[in-house]
Amino acid sequence: MYTQSSLPLAHGGVPSTSSFLPEPEPGSIEDALLQLVQDHHHNSLKLRERTDRAKKDAIKKAARAAELMVEAVNGGVQESFVNEKRIELEIRALAATITRFTKQTDQWLTVTHSMNTAIKEIGDFENWMKIMEFDCKSITAAIHNIHQA
Repeated sequence: MYTQSSLPLAHGGVPSTSSFLPEPEPGSIEDALLQLVQDHHHNSLKLRERTDRAKKDAIKKAARAAELMVEAVNGGVQESFVNEKRIELEIRALAATITRFTKQTDQWLTVTHSMNTAIKEIGDFENWMKIMEFDCKSITAAIHNIHQA
């Protein structure tokens, strides 16, 4: 009943005039209207094809743009990940250095404490020596006074 070239783009088909009317005479109004409908249908098909091509092209370009954006974001994420790993390695190295310095500082504190104790003992010994020297002088003076008396 309908031919492919006589179908319009609108919803619901419009039957061809040739299916229920006699063939229009060339140059008549019916022939002109039929030609207009066919031209409109042909132009509508061309427009639909162009629209479909444009839509497909836009979808491809949008997909490519999305891919490029994802690559750009992933590139930044990857760079951040690499930087994070590098920072973690530096943190571990610094922690090891801090531990080594802490042990060395503890050793220095132990040595310093030992030296302070030794110096105190030397000071105590000097004090003891002075007391002994004073006591000896006092005893010597007492013995000397007793011997002279």
